[in-house]
Amino acid sequence: MKKEENGPHKFESLSDAHRAFGLPKPLHPLISLISITGDRVGVSRPTGPHVLNFYKISYRPKLSGKLKYGQSYYDFDEGGLLFAAPNQVVGSNDDNEEEVRGCSIFTLLIHPDFLWNYPLAKKIKTYGFFSYSANEALHLSDKEKETIISIFKIIEEELNGRIDDFSQDVIISQIELLLNYANRFYKRQFITRKAISNDLLQKLEEVLEEYFAGERPLSRGTPTVHYLAEKLNISPSYLSDMLRSLTGQNAQQHIHNKLIEKAKEKLSATSLSVSEVAYELGFEHPQSFSKLFKTKTNLSPLEFRRSFN
Repeated sequence: MKKEENGPHKFESLSDAHRAFGLPKPLHPLISLISITGDRVGVSRPTGPHVLNFYKISYRPKLSGKLKYGQSYYDFDEGGLLFAAPNQVVGSNDDNEEEVRGCSIFTLLIHPDFLWNYPLAKKIKTYGFFSYSANEALHLSDKEKETIISIFKIIEEELNGRIDDFSQDVIISQIELLLNYANRFYKRQFITRKAISNDLLQKLEEVLEEYFAGERPLSRGTPTVHYLAEKLNISPSYLSDMLRSLTGQNAQQHIHNKLIEKAKEKLSATSLSVSEVAYELGFEHPQSFSKLFKTKTNLSPLEFRRSFN
């Protein structure tokens, strides 16, 4: 395990991760399922921020961050899943060592090379939850937990059994099944958190209104997804997926719609030139503004102004 100067620990290989857990070398250099049970001794967990060179999917029987809205909890209490992608910083300096005695934890580590020449190598990059932060983990119901653990156990049996010509096919099909279930369960989580999501949507509108009401567009340009996510204390990918579940559009599309809304206000209620409207909205080049406006409305800014008048 390497550590950059004043930076997070770097796990270059699965063997590095096994050493951090105090475990023997993995049976396969490109994939490993670490199963930590209550009676296992000598098992530790890496603490503090670290960077992985592989995908990581972890099941934990207890998750912090179950959200409360009013008098009701909107997530289940049967543990859940956390996801991390290669080169992503996970953990923080505030991490506490988690007690592992008396609980069961599965950690699946997948090097990208294991997926080489399989469609999943590209598809896995489309799952937004690999970029979610820890407080956006997937909380599972009891039935969902049983489904997920059953898949982990199938993968474990394959890895611990006799390796043959079909082993990689079987394991990859199980990984894809696990990800598809996670995708379904996350959609359910957005529904169970709908009241909270609606509050975030309202806060998002307030952040955008405040942004355009001040001088920020002139100095910082148009608002970015990262800026909005930071203001809402959620990850950019979670923001986009949440908006998609509520409105059918991602965060960038939401920003574009707000820009067009503000542009229409300025074009219809002021005598500002198209270039002045573009600059006030944060566009560096008026041509970029005109192109976006035309794409969204099928009219140029001048055509819109003339039709409005």
